[in-house]
Amino acid sequence: MSQAADPTPAPPPPPEVAEEVFGDALPAARAFVAKLATDGVTRGLIGPREVPRLWERHVLNSAAVAEAVPQGARVVDVGSGAGLPGIPLGLARPDVALTLVEPMARRVEFLQEAVAELADEARAPWRVLRGRAEERSVAGAVGPVDVVTARAVAPLPRLVGWCRGLLRPGTQLVALVGTRAIQELPALIPELEAAGMRDIHPRAVGASLGEAATTVVVMTRGAR
Repeated sequence: MSQAADPTPAPPPPPEVAEEVFGDALPAARAFVAKLATDGVTRGLIGPREVPRLWERHVLNSAAVAEAVPQGARVVDVGSGAGLPGIPLGLARPDVALTLVEPMARRVEFLQEAVAELADEARAPWRVLRGRAEERSVAGAVGPVDVVTARAVAPLPRLVGWCRGLLRPGTQLVALVGTRAIQELPALIPELEAAGMRDIHPRAVGASLGEAATTVVVMTRGAR
């Protein structure tokens, strides 16, 4: 009797540009892609159809955010899910101190495993917190941060509202959003400014990454 074929596609090999992005951390990035392609799929964090494009659409796309993050920044990734964009950002930029915030238990378990397996690549600490960005306990546990990242978590005004406790004066919010959100940004600026955000603008990142190039929305919390 023949065995049933494995329904999970094999992890794709890294494109050449991945070595430029991750350097010595490329083996760790490959291990993360393998984890996404296996555990990530079986736990429902990644759809099986996404496996062939994990590098371009997810991992390199997330790592492109590094261009908008200052050297040595304290970064909190809210609604981290499968660790995107936080873990690729941390692998590409071992100088950042990384906190992954996620409310769902099964995702937190996945993140804790990934951090345990990959954090040796970081010079700065990585940690995982279970909770929602808007919870006061999360803001207290995270402490002061320089950059808040998010990938397709919520519309920008709602995201800013959720992150209010994390966004102290001078803290940047770097949101990886879709084309529609970029198109809607000009109309949202008054609402975002009323919420205390300043210097709100789109920024193209990852120009050298081919299909993984993207645009983020960057804004800074103004003085209270």
